[in-house]
Amino acid sequence: MTAAAITELLALPTEPRLCDDDAIDAKLRGRGWSMADLVCEAFHTGGGHVLGTDDLNPFGNPDARHFLVFGQLYPLDPDDERMTNGPWLYDLMDHWAQQPGWGGRRMCTDQDCEVVLAQAAQAVTEHLGTPPERTALSSDAMVAGPALTHRIWRTPTHALILGPAADTGPYGYLTHLQLSYTPLACGPGLPAAGDEDGLAGWIATHIDW
Repeated sequence: MTAAAITELLALPTEPRLCDDDAIDAKLRGRGWSMADLVCEAFHTGGGHVLGTDDLNPFGNPDARHFLVFGQLYPLDPDDERMTNGPWLYDLMDHWAQQPGWGGRRMCTDQDCEVVLAQAAQAVTEHLGTPPERTALSSDAMVAGPALTHRIWRTPTHALILGPAADTGPYGYLTHLQLSYTPLACGPGLPAAGDEDGLAGWIATHIDW
């Protein structure tokens, strides 16, 4: 996660809205972006990240949700002797690792993932000039695999959430490590401190693809 990627992400909702397909395509090419075939209906950014959005035009829509994926985790179950998904998922993840700006590591521990998230959190903190407002561990209801840390920042209009997210397609077995930038209006206000169930629901509402 880089300062440039964070700056680009936070600017997307306020950029001029382009309604002409040719103009959108020209802007994508100018930024070095392309369509990503590794995640459904997403973009491969010039910085090597994958950007998912619920608007196929990622520019100038303050109501759209944006999800910047900078890591992928396959939560292997060591008790699954069949390794049902391992063979074909490993090939796909090797494909990920070969993309510009990506690399691969096998096997990884929960702590390895937390180190990646902590490094990304430092970049966000430096960009915003403030540490996370709240932190929480992910639950089984949010993502498959190990419990990893969510960190939350808020702007006057948006929630910025760093942490794991479920892979809702095309594979369904991976966990995204992502930075979500979504309107606060996606859900009710941030629950009070100590309301862990309420906070888990609030996070899920804002990070769900």
